[in-house]
Amino acid sequence: MAETVPTKIESATIYRIPLDQRHGRPRDLFTIWFGSNLMMLTVVTGALATGVFDLPFLPALAAIIAGNMIGAIFMALHAAQGPRLGVPQMVQTRGQFGIVGAVPITALIVIMYVGFAASNLVLGGEGLQFIVPHLSRLGGILIIQALSVIPAIYGYGMIHTAARIMTWVCGVAIMLCLCLVGWEHGTDLLQASHAHISTRGLLGTISTAALWQIAYAPYVSDSSRYLPPGPDGERKAFHACFWGAVLGSVLPMALGAMIGQLANGHNIVATLGQMLHGAAVPVLCALSLSIAVANAMNVYCGALSTLTIIQTFVSTRRHQKALRLAITSGLLTIALLMAVFMARSFMTLYSEFLELLMSVMIPWTAINLTDYYLIHRGEYDVEAFFHPTGGRYGRYNKPAFICYFVGILIQIPFLSNALFTGPMARLVHGVDLSWIVGLVVTTPLYWWAAGRQARAAPAGLAATAD
Repeated sequence: MAETVPTKIESATIYRIPLDQRHGRPRDLFTIWFGSNLMMLTVVTGALATGVFDLPFLPALAAIIAGNMIGAIFMALHAAQGPRLGVPQMVQTRGQFGIVGAVPITALIVIMYVGFAASNLVLGGEGLQFIVPHLSRLGGILIIQALSVIPAIYGYGMIHTAARIMTWVCGVAIMLCLCLVGWEHGTDLLQASHAHISTRGLLGTISTAALWQIAYAPYVSDSSRYLPPGPDGERKAFHACFWGAVLGSVLPMALGAMIGQLANGHNIVATLGQMLHGAAVPVLCALSLSIAVANAMNVYCGALSTLTIIQTFVSTRRHQKALRLAITSGLLTIALLMAVFMARSFMTLYSEFLELLMSVMIPWTAINLTDYYLIHRGEYDVEAFFHPTGGRYGRYNKPAFICYFVGILIQIPFLSNALFTGPMARLVHGVDLSWIVGLVVTTPLYWWAAGRQARAAPAGLAATAD
């Protein structure tokens, strides 16, 4: 994409981007995933490794790197679909579940988008409230919301531009933090006596980091669908997203692991601010404000997913920019109202519910990637995605649904959350390993079911239509 700031609101919505409108370079994907991860929420997440799982710093760093690299493999595999198909991720899901069958999954994704946006507004607002004297919680939330509106409304190009800015601004801020904290407290980090290596700590940290990356899967190809197609472009898109997401997450999480070990149970943001001395205000402001970029991505992709649902039932007309803008405004308003009027305790509970809801993405990821890379090998009839009957993919695909629900059910005993902890999770001291079980079971199950369906179906049919 061009390096200049976009001056026009994106006109494309959920339909395939024509080849003559494809533009940009795969390396543009590096900055959108690097820049959007450089925020205070990522720092706080990294602090769990040492502050909650009680790992020493170096083992914590190793687990953070391993978890992010594992999770980013799945995330980046989704990104490579964008250049070839040219449609948003949840539209492509119709190729596995059918045009109507994709609706409930897409609806769950929208709920997650809005929920994450509301939670981000609360966290970002409270971060600014801590930094700026006399700023109210509402004032902080409104600042984050105001910064989210423009990229969410302008769409693809503006989001890329905002992420590029955050790459430089927050990249410098994170490196400064790492240098200052490491220089002043390096010995303390390497000689922590209270921390110890444990299986629970390592697995818990790896799972947390991996799920951080997998959470991007439902919308990662939304940011790559404008790229020109071609095997070389797809390969480069994978690497750009993979390394952008990994480096953009590992650096702030490493900082968080440092602070988590040094904070001794105190507030992570406050401890970091004290250690930065005179640099505290600009650095903490940058890391708090950068959450607006991630928020804009949540709302923008939530609007595309909502539009996908609407198109399912109103397929006789082509839905244009005006409807996307109306949906975007609606989602921004809902997220703001949730953040402002819902009690802080409820938002905490709701955030935990969203973490539990993430279990629905694991079997979806397994089915989508298995279908794309192992069964169809990237060859889809994209026009059929928009046909009122689903074309060759039908309205519903029963085998995909069966595998999907099996994938959810098999995870339940392994789930670990403040709202629910399964019996198998208790055996490993509350570590959530459900995502591993979901991937391991769903992938071969769907591969077998899809192969059996293909052998039983008439030639040329890819799904069972009801």
